[in-house]
Amino acid sequence: MQSDNLHHPGLYLNRQLSLLAFNERVLAQAADDSNPLLERLKFLCIASSNLDEFFEIRVAGLRQARELGVGQSGPDNRTPQQVLREISERAHALVDEQYRLLNDEVTPALAAADIRFLRRNEWTQAQQDWIRSYFETELLPILSPLGLDPAHPFPQVLNKSLNFIISLEGKDAFGRSSGMAVVQAPRALPRIIQLPPELDGGGTYDFVFLSSVIHAHVTDLFPGMKTTGCYQFRVTRNSDLYVDEEEVDDLLRAMEGELPSRRYGDAVRLEVAANCPEHMAHFLLEEFELEPEALYQVNGPVNLNRLFAVCDLVDRPDLKYPAFKPGLPAELSHTGDIFKVMRRRDILLHHPFESFAPVIELLRQSAQDPDVLAIKQTLYRTGPDSAVVDHLVTAARSGKEVTVVVELRARFDEAANIGLANRLQEAGAHVVYGVVGHKTHAKLMLIVRRESGRLRHYVHLGTGNYHSRTARLYTDYGLMTTRPAIGEDVHRVFLQLTSLGKVSALSHLLESPFTLHPGILEKIAREQRHAEAGRPARIIIKVNSLVEPKVIRALYAASQAGVGIDLIVRGMCCLRPGVEGVSDTIRVRSVIGRFLEHTRVFYFANNGDPELYCSSADWMERNFFRRVEAAFPLLDAELRDRVLADLQTYLADNTQAWVLDADGEYRRLTPGADETGVSAQTALLQGYGEDG
Repeated sequence: MQSDNLHHPGLYLNRQLSLLAFNERVLAQAADDSNPLLERLKFLCIASSNLDEFFEIRVAGLRQARELGVGQSGPDNRTPQQVLREISERAHALVDEQYRLLNDEVTPALAAADIRFLRRNEWTQAQQDWIRSYFETELLPILSPLGLDPAHPFPQVLNKSLNFIISLEGKDAFGRSSGMAVVQAPRALPRIIQLPPELDGGGTYDFVFLSSVIHAHVTDLFPGMKTTGCYQFRVTRNSDLYVDEEEVDDLLRAMEGELPSRRYGDAVRLEVAANCPEHMAHFLLEEFELEPEALYQVNGPVNLNRLFAVCDLVDRPDLKYPAFKPGLPAELSHTGDIFKVMRRRDILLHHPFESFAPVIELLRQSAQDPDVLAIKQTLYRTGPDSAVVDHLVTAARSGKEVTVVVELRARFDEAANIGLANRLQEAGAHVVYGVVGHKTHAKLMLIVRRESGRLRHYVHLGTGNYHSRTARLYTDYGLMTTRPAIGEDVHRVFLQLTSLGKVSALSHLLESPFTLHPGILEKIAREQRHAEAGRPARIIIKVNSLVEPKVIRALYAASQAGVGIDLIVRGMCCLRPGVEGVSDTIRVRSVIGRFLEHTRVFYFANNGDPELYCSSADWMERNFFRRVEAAFPLLDAELRDRVLADLQTYLADNTQAWVLDADGEYRRLTPGADETGVSAQTALLQGYGEDG
């Protein structure tokens, strides 16, 4: 491979296969017996949920590209068909490993801890009686079996819904003998049912799957006929939404109209019970117009994601991660006036190790403070029953100018965002939906307050969403500041989002789709120039995804000049490290642990005058060119040093870190014989948080 050709396809890993590799690393957490048992079950569920989205979006897109005749695409020059073939091979292996872990490791260990998933042949008589009653009162009235014959064609099957295909013998009341029927389980029904402990089945927590309950009583749905087989199945569909923003007058109404189509997009994957006969599986493949490679036969429930409910139902703290209480910066611990604290100095919060409560408190005080004149806020994902939205509603109703940029196209949160947009509008807030053709992904809050006859800006900028729940599950940074230059930059960004006009010059923020990409390229090139001049040069980047080719080539060029580069990339990484003559000085690692790594941090040593940015943006084409994103500098040297120390902690991790080798494979680190084990997340939790 020629080191002067940085466009060579061999220098780039495929993005979709890299994303699938991330899910393999997640699944490895379920196999790790150093994790608490119920947390291992959660990782199985997370891997299942991730795989669903992978098929709904990534595989669906590749199938469309193949059907359109797209040839080699992307910097790795693979065709959609080539990638689909490799995905099929690896995804089948991943699913097999999922169910092996469930059946051979996690389920037996749970049973040993008196948490049991009971098969039908394990039900006691008392349990059978209770389940029979449950079926007759809760299920039978709402199940609608559909016989298949010329008058009853194969039904529309909802995306990711639980269904049963049933083989029958005999004739019904009308003399029909179709031989086959479909039963769809309504989504309102729980997929796993906890049996009352007083039934004395021998376990503290006994559960049965909805599929087992229906299977046990399926003959009740076809009186007078013989049921010869009952097999669960589940289809995954293309779930990408398309709205031509140039052609619609009201984006909210257009999104509302498009959402129902997600339930019936083109099929991309079929999951069936392992014991489903070949002829019935092939019948289903034909009905969904899928090739044999799209078939996944599973030895267990077809939707492992529904097992999440067990973790909430089981009160066993000893089988979960230890409780923790997020910490607070000292300056926020003993004051009621958050404006006073922010005027003194910048505040940096590192979630979930530090609490998200100060952000909510800033909004609460702003909503109630008569000196606050206006609040401007971006919302991408915020969750149900959001305190953020509650305080914005209060502020709007009290007569303050409240402007909220709601991103209606936040994937799989579209319906929730439509609802909160309507609620905010009803309260009197100005709600806008960003810029046509660009998702608003920047995390910004601007509060305008009158003080001593003049206006002051109070600003919060973040790497993650204004979402109290994910603030305890995802790692993110949030900066609270009153620096006038930062406030003016944020004000100008909001003007761009809510009004019209030319690009505004920003003094400190880097903004997509305007200055972030060229700004990053220039900072990488500056480190390259330092190295070429014999000066120390260093880059540390932490992102969720590293995909964009020009940035990758810039990193390769910097490495060729001798710049030391550490990349902490949670998910997709298309850069190939450790290639002789190209990326010798680049190291890539991925940290997978209790919390979802979500911070984006860009550090450039700059010959002793370091720059460090936090950002909402990953290094992908969409973030650089098709989204509104913000990267904000930490101008307080103490805060900058603190984040740099956090990065060094991640680079020292040798228990939850995976290193990407030049061959494109990830290798999990383990401490050497003379090394102490380091978990970055545990160290940060101990450093910032408190015991629960």
